[in-house]
Amino acid sequence: MSMAGNLRKVGGLTKVGGLKKVARLGRQKPRVDLSHPVRSPLGSAVVKCVTYRNGVREEAGGDLKEAVHRVRESSDGFVWLGLHEPTELEFADIAELFDLHPLAVEDAVHAHQRPKIERYGETLFAVFKTVCYVDHAELTATSEIVDTGELMVFVGREFVITVRHGRHGSLGHVREGLETDQAQLAKGPAAVLHAIADHVVDDYLTVIDAVQADIDQVEEVVFSEDGERADPGRIYQLKRELLELKRAVVPLARPIEELASRPFQVVAPEIQAYFRDVYDHLLRAGEQIAAFDELLNSILQAHLAQVSVAQNEDMRKITAWAAVVAVPTMGCGLYGMNFKHMPELQWHYGYPLFIGVVSSICFVLHRAFRRNGWL
Repeated sequence: MSMAGNLRKVGGLTKVGGLKKVARLGRQKPRVDLSHPVRSPLGSAVVKCVTYRNGVREEAGGDLKEAVHRVRESSDGFVWLGLHEPTELEFADIAELFDLHPLAVEDAVHAHQRPKIERYGETLFAVFKTVCYVDHAELTATSEIVDTGELMVFVGREFVITVRHGRHGSLGHVREGLETDQAQLAKGPAAVLHAIADHVVDDYLTVIDAVQADIDQVEEVVFSEDGERADPGRIYQLKRELLELKRAVVPLARPIEELASRPFQVVAPEIQAYFRDVYDHLLRAGEQIAAFDELLNSILQAHLAQVSVAQNEDMRKITAWAAVVAVPTMGCGLYGMNFKHMPELQWHYGYPLFIGVVSSICFVLHRAFRRNGWL
């Protein structure tokens, strides 16, 4: 039986009823390997449990407790345990086995944390916000563009525990990439932490490139001939989704900078150089997000200016036509009064003359307004 399958045998579940309940849940939700992106994120919280020694993966038997004991005795390997949305019950025995701090355990189980790095004795606890671009056929005022999740990482001398929340952010290909680079994996759990951080930041850049395409599309529509008819809700939606991305990227800068500069017992100086590279990429992502935010502000202001110009043009047209119509209205109003003695009332050509004068004045006004661009 694999170590993942025997994880529930770790001490701590002393009540028979509790064991039956866990077994029943295990039958209802068969275990799946969430490290593979096409698998369903249902079932056991255990994604993967693997032992590495000198950068080489070991197919060890027994349960998790025995594997950790062997690693601690040899002091030349570590255990990488991956979990997906574990409950307090599922995580309690793991926390006891690895002596994890209760505050960090609470954050890992309940999630909804800001990106951060905390040190509890010899254990590092890192929180990352994962992001994923949501494909959509057409950008609307309600389109979801960026989906976020969370990834917590516990790093000790002989273990790495990853806790993932959300339906994306799989670390399967990260694990596979590390296993092909045995020299890097032999550097220990800190190398895994770097690979995870690098993967998360690379996802930021990928999502930013995809968001840029949406911004370019909105910009093209706004500055088209019918730009004043563009839906401003699309711009606001982009700004909201960009804010969601900003909340994931910007707070991570300080934790990565600390990993790249501050001394940590579980992070060797040679690994810190790799974190400096991740920090550079993260700064670039933050700068692009800030530039996108400014660009969206400019696009929104340009759209509002276009709407204002269109409204002014409409008002000028209405005013010009009102001036043209005012001439016959005034003449008809004067001659519509019931007075006996008015100019040319008894003249045979008075009516045609009135119509001709009014038409001439209206024609001159219309030409003048056309020449000035009001009509």
